[in-house]
Amino acid sequence: MMKTLVCEEPLRFVYKESVIPTLAEGEVLIQIKRIGICGTDYHAYQGNQPFFQYPRVLGHELSGVIDGFKLSENVGGLKLGDKVCILPYLSCGSCVACRKGKPNCCTSIQVLGVHTDGGMCEYIKVPEQYVFVDNALSFDQLALVEPLAIGAHGVNNAGIKADEYVAIIGSGPIGLAAINFAQIKGAKIIVVDINQERLNLCKTKFQVEFTINSLEESTVDAIRHITDGDMCDTVIDATGNLNAINSSFHYLAHTGKYILIGLQKGEISFSHPEFHKREATLMSSRNALHSDFDFVLESLKNGSVQAENYITHNVHFDNVADQFDGLAKNPQEVIKAMITF
Repeated sequence: MMKTLVCEEPLRFVYKESVIPTLAEGEVLIQIKRIGICGTDYHAYQGNQPFFQYPRVLGHELSGVIDGFKLSENVGGLKLGDKVCILPYLSCGSCVACRKGKPNCCTSIQVLGVHTDGGMCEYIKVPEQYVFVDNALSFDQLALVEPLAIGAHGVNNAGIKADEYVAIIGSGPIGLAAINFAQIKGAKIIVVDINQERLNLCKTKFQVEFTINSLEESTVDAIRHITDGDMCDTVIDATGNLNAINSSFHYLAHTGKYILIGLQKGEISFSHPEFHKREATLMSSRNALHSDFDFVLESLKNGSVQAENYITHNVHFDNVADQFDGLAKNPQEVIKAMITF
């Protein structure tokens, strides 16, 4: 038997005893060591997460060790005790998106911890193709791969080039990841937020030259000044806030691209003439690809991404039910909370 933490309904976690999963062919059993708490988890706990049903075992930012497997004949290289992270987007492999090499937006996607039970438990089984082995990295680093990959995927979707101006709206974990990977591309970063402490962190830990507190100054005027009137080649929203999303259309340069990583429930609106005359591009960015995971793993190993810049809080698995509400109510202070076993 194993201990599992279940979100029974909004604002209520319950620890339960459940059976350790039995493996079928092509499945790997992972003993969980770290679980990153994501904005999706907070929203699910608070009852405002789209695509969600209760009860649910949350958790999709996962690392652990291989505790067992029943591999397919053509799969090798996995060993008991290997350190791993998990790509949590289970796809069908046959829909239009999967056929086009975009399983991240599979028409029947099952995301661990969202559409199907996730990793807030001692053991989880996953299909072998979703397991990434890297024994050189720590469990903390491996548990960061998934959220970092979301930022990397958004940056890759934007096709950012060196010396372009990129406005990143929101400096939570995904926004910080987007900052990190846009910097690797050589972009000139402008970070917009209403949290001055986060903006200060962007300057000190991420060496961002341009930050704008949109509560204290006009974001449009500040961007116009920074870019000498050109505005931004790329705008990336990492807030999921409707007002921030709608406002950010005004930051686009002519020929600019607007990438929506953040997700909210409402309808976005913008001036069609203003958007049209720019010949601008609007694009959503969902989840991440295997190639994004590979790129993030390499970035962690070569030091271009530092895990300590993201993790601010740690909580033991046995204390999550008691401490989760406090973490959820302090987004100003918490960048990434990590659950440990």
